[in-house]
Amino acid sequence: MKLIIFGATGAVGLHLVKLALEQGHTVTAFTRSPQKVTPANNERLTIIRDDVLDPLTVERAITNQDAVLCALGMPLSNKDGLRAKGTANIIKAMQSAGTKRLICLSGLGVGNSHDWLPWHYRFFVIPVILRHVYADHERQESIIRKSGLNWTIARSSNFSSATFNGSYWHGATPSKKRLKLKMPHIEVAGFMLSQLTDNTYMQQAPGLSY
Repeated sequence: MKLIIFGATGAVGLHLVKLALEQGHTVTAFTRSPQKVTPANNERLTIIRDDVLDPLTVERAITNQDAVLCALGMPLSNKDGLRAKGTANIIKAMQSAGTKRLICLSGLGVGNSHDWLPWHYRFFVIPVILRHVYADHERQESIIRKSGLNWTIARSSNFSSATFNGSYWHGATPSKKRLKLKMPHIEVAGFMLSQLTDNTYMQQAPGLSY
């Protein structure tokens, strides 16, 4: 498949690029920091240095792509709304290009998954520490749901750089087991890529967690 990855130098995005190339896909990495993309010397990799807030550049980049993976991110305190604004540009470009498949990274606790979390996440962590992140994801998800595209939103629990052993939980309804609320970056990327050939969560927003 011909894939374009937005947020290609983030913690999840770097794994998306690496795993997609390992799986034989042709990858376009869209980023403001091209020097961070690895491996940079793959013949199936194209790196575009630009800003997702530039709609014309986004539109050109999405032309002739089979699917879009969006892993946009910003620091916790950032109030710019990059996820929502950038995703709006991505969706408009996809609609223009006729590209239908969108797989987007979000957070466990957004939308109806808010009630799946323990009380300290619902009443302290999200409203105090992560309020800007989750407000941005709420707007982002709303834009995606109205897009008319074939979308899947991957709502990950807290990121971890570790690689855990065993299978993680994923589902569009609350888990019946107690979750650790940790998810390795590489596992998130692997799940997102698996959705290219699995329609189980088409137009759904599954949660991901150990």
